[in-house]
Amino acid sequence: MKDMNELLQAAQEAAQNIQAQMADAQAGLDKIEVEGASGGGLVKIRATAKGRILGVALDDSLLNPSEKHMLEDLIAAAINDARAKADAAGSAEMSKMTAGLPLPPGFKLPF
Repeated sequence: MKDMNELLQAAQEAAQNIQAQMADAQAGLDKIEVEGASGGGLVKIRATAKGRILGVALDDSLLNPSEKHMLEDLIAAAINDARAKADAAGSAEMSKMTAGLPLPPGFKLPF
């Protein structure tokens, strides 16, 4: 049987390995792009799976001052759509990484 020091060393190495994998996964989330849309595609928001907004595209037909309130609502809806897709993409990537770990149900990484 291994002595306590060897067991602690192995646990520490495993924890460091998992921490490095988590850091790599988090960095990868910023490379995955999603697009949220509203108004039938009149407003589009590009974002990363980490939630960073990359760009906003507005159809020219929306650039009417009398439609300002509708445009604001469409932008908010597109951002929310992009955020939901970013969350889904992030969850999918993280579940790939944690697939082999014996985590209790409902336990989410990163902490």
